[in-house]
Amino acid sequence: MLFVNARIFTEDGFKEGNFRTEGERFSEIFCDSIPGAGEEVVDLRGAKVIPGLIDVHTHGNSGADVSDGDPEGIRKMAAYSAREGITSFAPATMTLPYEVLDKAFKAAADFCREMPKGHARLLGIQMEGPFFSEKKKGAQNGAYLRLPDFEAFEKLYRDSDGIVRIVDVAAELEGAVEFTEKAKELCTVSIAHSDANYEEASAVFEAGATHLTHLFNAMPPIHHRKPGTIGAASENDKVVAEIICDGFHVHPSSIRMAFKLFPGRICLISDSLRCCGMPDGEYELGGQQIFLNGGVAKLADGTLAGSASNLYKCMLNAIEFGIPEAVAITAATLTPAKEIGREDLVGSIEAGKYADFVVCGEDLERKEVYLGGSKL
Repeated sequence: MLFVNARIFTEDGFKEGNFRTEGERFSEIFCDSIPGAGEEVVDLRGAKVIPGLIDVHTHGNSGADVSDGDPEGIRKMAAYSAREGITSFAPATMTLPYEVLDKAFKAAADFCREMPKGHARLLGIQMEGPFFSEKKKGAQNGAYLRLPDFEAFEKLYRDSDGIVRIVDVAAELEGAVEFTEKAKELCTVSIAHSDANYEEASAVFEAGATHLTHLFNAMPPIHHRKPGTIGAASENDKVVAEIICDGFHVHPSSIRMAFKLFPGRICLISDSLRCCGMPDGEYELGGQQIFLNGGVAKLADGTLAGSASNLYKCMLNAIEFGIPEAVAITAATLTPAKEIGREDLVGSIEAGKYADFVVCGEDLERKEVYLGGSKL
């Protein structure tokens, strides 16, 4: 199929041109506009075309949560995501018993192998817990917190055919360095839900962690004499930091600060919960009640939980908050693809990658979504 008169997103911004798809993949980018025999032509009339977004930290939407281990729930999540222009995702599990995580991982792996048409691609899992600090557990269930345990993690990883692409750990916990040294050979290691000081965080980054989960949330703030995890991460060029840009978790000024602290190393995420795409009311998160009111989800004690937003809205928020358009798009596409080791498949408009893209208006308002070269 030949797409003509497009403004194609590249690392240097938007460029006018045409592109082809063959099967589910991009076959030619910036090609001529002469169609082959019998080839279908789609005139995009100057519309912007961006890669499908990739959310590497979403718990759920549409009333479903990946931690449920429910195949139908995962299908709901994937269908909603695709409609919203989020064409790939690596959902995050919660701090739960190992047997519950095992069920969730296996359900995700089954969906990944099936890859049903018209649904966002599940390209991995972020294992958010249980290796966390009690002090910074946030909305995680404290009853299931554990010290870092590589043997337990490795078993979960192997039993689910390596579905885990990011594993989280609190840097100050006993065994965190040793866990990181081993786990980095299997997937990306991230510091999360941690009360670590600068030295403790630096040691885990030096051991091989290269990711920071939801920057500013569930970690000590920056202090000029106590730079903590944020200071250690910002000065390490290998570390990419996630940030929730729903307008509630992080102030717009701090969003702008984050992109300056981590130039080219910010990964936009939604951290969305099952209440995303749902009306205000009572929901569940990791065995705890959460209450959605006015777009904000909290535990009964008032603790801010995840978000009720999706990644596409978060990307638009980032631009509204002053992040350059091209920077925000990259932070929601190629950067997350790299963080889960799938940049060979998705994340940019390049020949050989899946033809997952969004046709947009001037202000990136979503018009059409294509998955594997087919319009939803």
